[in-house]
Amino acid sequence: MLRSCFILLVFYALLSCSTGNSEVIHVVGSANNDLVQWLEGEGFQLKFHEDPLDAADRMGRGAILLLLAENYPQERVDIPEGLIALLEEKEIRYYLEYPSDFDGLESTGEILQTRLERGVVVADDFGDQLPPMRILGINDCHLIPAAVDDPLLVLAKVAGLDQAAYGLEGVPVYPILYAKGSGFIALTKLSDFAKGRFGPQDHWKSVWGHLISQLSGKTSFSFDTWPRYLEPSFDENEPLADKDKVNSVKRGVDWFFKGNFFIHEDWKDRWLEYQGDGTNPVGPPVPGYLPTGDGREGLLEGHSSNIYHDGSQQYRYWIRADVQGEGAYALAAAGKLLDEQEYDKRAVNLINFLFRENLRGGPRSHPDSAAFGLIGWSHTHPHVYYGDDNARAILGILGAMAHLEKQDWNQEILEAILGNFRTTGKNGFRINRIENRDLQREGWKHYWNRDIVNPAPHFESWMWAVYLWLYDKTGYEPLLEKTKTAIRITMEGYPDEWLWTNGIQQERARMILPLAWLVRVEDTPEHREWLDTVVSKLLENQEANGAIREELGGTDKGRYGRTRSNEEYGLHEAPLIFENGDPIADMLYTSNFAFFSLNEAAHATGNPQYHEALNKLSDFLTRIQVKSDRFYDLDGAWFRAFDFDKWEFWASNADVGWGAWGTLTGWTQSWIVATQVLVLQEQSYWDLTQESDIAAQMENRLDLMLEDYQ
Repeated sequence: MLRSCFILLVFYALLSCSTGNSEVIHVVGSANNDLVQWLEGEGFQLKFHEDPLDAADRMGRGAILLLLAENYPQERVDIPEGLIALLEEKEIRYYLEYPSDFDGLESTGEILQTRLERGVVVADDFGDQLPPMRILGINDCHLIPAAVDDPLLVLAKVAGLDQAAYGLEGVPVYPILYAKGSGFIALTKLSDFAKGRFGPQDHWKSVWGHLISQLSGKTSFSFDTWPRYLEPSFDENEPLADKDKVNSVKRGVDWFFKGNFFIHEDWKDRWLEYQGDGTNPVGPPVPGYLPTGDGREGLLEGHSSNIYHDGSQQYRYWIRADVQGEGAYALAAAGKLLDEQEYDKRAVNLINFLFRENLRGGPRSHPDSAAFGLIGWSHTHPHVYYGDDNARAILGILGAMAHLEKQDWNQEILEAILGNFRTTGKNGFRINRIENRDLQREGWKHYWNRDIVNPAPHFESWMWAVYLWLYDKTGYEPLLEKTKTAIRITMEGYPDEWLWTNGIQQERARMILPLAWLVRVEDTPEHREWLDTVVSKLLENQEANGAIREELGGTDKGRYGRTRSNEEYGLHEAPLIFENGDPIADMLYTSNFAFFSLNEAAHATGNPQYHEALNKLSDFLTRIQVKSDRFYDLDGAWFRAFDFDKWEFWASNADVGWGAWGTLTGWTQSWIVATQVLVLQEQSYWDLTQESDIAAQMENRLDLMLEDYQ
């Protein structure tokens, strides 16, 4: 009987060798490949080979072979003559990616590099978890254009969040994955999904779960070892302590250094080359070996949303005025909290840079110029004046001065405020943007006397907050009266008349600040009611985890609404969502500003609901800060987008300039960091800046800038 058992064991062993073993997978490719690492974690035994033809010769009938691209995208995987026939003859189950041409696959020999295109499921093979028209992110995809019957996945530029909302209509469609005989062929590289930062993860788990199940017969996977090189700092329900928020502040400002965003004199030529004329100021990351500046040459804008095939990300090589002021505020706030003088030094240098450069030079520095005091939009566009950008630069510098305990720039700040105020119309509205050529031609009194209405909080409201702040310090009544007029018109038109930019939520987030500070200067039941109207509606969309869900406004008042076709995807500024209900939070336009504004509203009113919402948002932002050992220049950042259902950095990437994975040293990073400091110190910005002696300069500047209008 023992002899019979032994014979049976030998028989089954020989059978396993001859027909293949589903627990053994043969690989021609790197052991560092993401797919390989996951399969090892799932318990498969991996055997590596150098040559695919030799591997196929040695493999038993029905074995499994993965032929993976190693030098993507420069080199396609060489498919020796006769390999495909041998695989089919031996019924070897296989996955081949990015192959050279073979009998049955003929291409032009050219590789197509794509940017906005995403993967789209076009077959039922992946089951209910991944039905047709489901979207998968494949960054910087290089593919082999070829005609394929019945593909499983295609690549196309499609609108939508998780689902191709308009199908594949109106755009080129390229097959990227299809079944052939006993295997699968990918016309691009899909196996390094983690290094390439493909998303969403669950979608890719469904893809690979199906493929490996078809090859191996295994029907369930744990995904415990699914590789992930970039992720949120904390899980959704992970407990937090104050030390975690302190660490979030430190990581948030250290990111400026990790990303090498401080321009250094030694590589100014690089900055100028990629900045160009400002229309497309993007380029590869600043190499880590280049020296880091100290703020005297300015602070770059951050990352573009374009992700390369290796997971690295383009930089935005742009110098913006608002970023300099906001960055100074974040650095000074962190310096105060952490007692770090290096942060303080760079904050001072950034402010000096802003007032030294062309941002405040040229006609902006001449007292007899209509543009005197105004701050230019950017290094490439100093002749453009956005009131909102001026407001954030001003608030940033005022906050930095308070943390630094300095009064050095009061005159420049006062000139900036009055320069904006005298170009504000009768009703307190300034319009979105003023061009220097128009201002010089018409003169500032033309703008002062205009009878215009522009209920667009994104563009108008934070300058109203600045006027209220200055009124509180100086008692100059016209600041209050014009601002109250504008706020009243805006609130009486809420919500139907509001002009929204990328969504109605961002308009609410921006409007909270002037309403909170109006309560500070005139605490009336009406003013509190206005504030509560906006805050309560914003918080209707706050989730239990603290996230604030994005929301589109009415179709007739939106500047950039949902993408209207596949062809328009990526051509304009755009929301992160496709339709209301999409589980996306926006850290560039909404959550960042809501964080700062809610803190001011909570302290202005003492409302416990505001405090609760503020603390939930603080927790959420702490948890979703980027953590990565591999992508050093992203560790400590906040991306624009976060999908709080998937707990993943994912959204529609339709915005042409500041997409889902964009970062911004100013708007996003600085307001989150600086507000986190206020929350930790249980303080408001209003109280932080209360000791300003800016009023000492007021009479002199009024005589210079407003003449008979005092």
